[in-house]
Amino acid sequence: MLPSSLTDFTGKTVLITGASRGIGEATARLFAACGAHVLVSSRKLEACEEVVQSIRASGGVANAIEAHIGDIASMDRLFEKIIDRGYGLDVLVNNAATNPYYGTMVDMPMSAFEKTVEVNLRGYFYCTVKAAQILKSRGGGAIVNIASVNGRRAAPGQGIYSMTKAGILSMTEGFAKELAADKIRVNAVLPGLTDTKFASALTQNEKLMAQLTRTIPLGRAAEPHEIAPTILFLASPAASYVTGASFAVDGGYLA
Repeated sequence: MLPSSLTDFTGKTVLITGASRGIGEATARLFAACGAHVLVSSRKLEACEEVVQSIRASGGVANAIEAHIGDIASMDRLFEKIIDRGYGLDVLVNNAATNPYYGTMVDMPMSAFEKTVEVNLRGYFYCTVKAAQILKSRGGGAIVNIASVNGRRAAPGQGIYSMTKAGILSMTEGFAKELAADKIRVNAVLPGLTDTKFASALTQNEKLMAQLTRTIPLGRAAEPHEIAPTILFLASPAASYVTGASFAVDGGYLA
């Protein structure tokens, strides 16, 4: 068992994008349970507030901040609020993502292409830049990017989504090298098929699920709470010598 000090986030502030549901929500709850002040962020403030109230009811500390990761002005307002309210920042979890199109790449509307890139790549990039500026001033910190197994093995019908997730892996390595001197570690988690609303088009299709689970050695989809511990680990002192790395949490899919 790890010493509790290695997973104790008391006095630390953690920003999680896309935290109103799914993997982001599970991660917010876990960080809060480990003592962190969690900033729950997504496009819909009401949904964020529901998660915050639940965390507080369990004895945790959390605040909601509405933000759209695909909108530069919205992201600027997010970080202005973090600074103006004196929250500080020690950990960023880039989790918010979109996948508005399922089909062949040659038939993909440019509007869907642009939205996918704006959120999944530009959004992660800009959020990392803004967070790194704060982390530098505080003597370091950690950034965890939520990519996907699709970043290593493109999925049929999800070509551009897969492309953006591959880009996140490269971006993770690039930022890890650039920010190491500032004591900022940058890593990525690659979830496999996970039972969330985001993946409901897959998980609620019995025929498709039967095909997909045959490719997963553990034979099932993950639950969000099974992805969150790896995210917590990478942000924690237990991973103090880990940066530029990518960890698959996929039931053996990529094996």
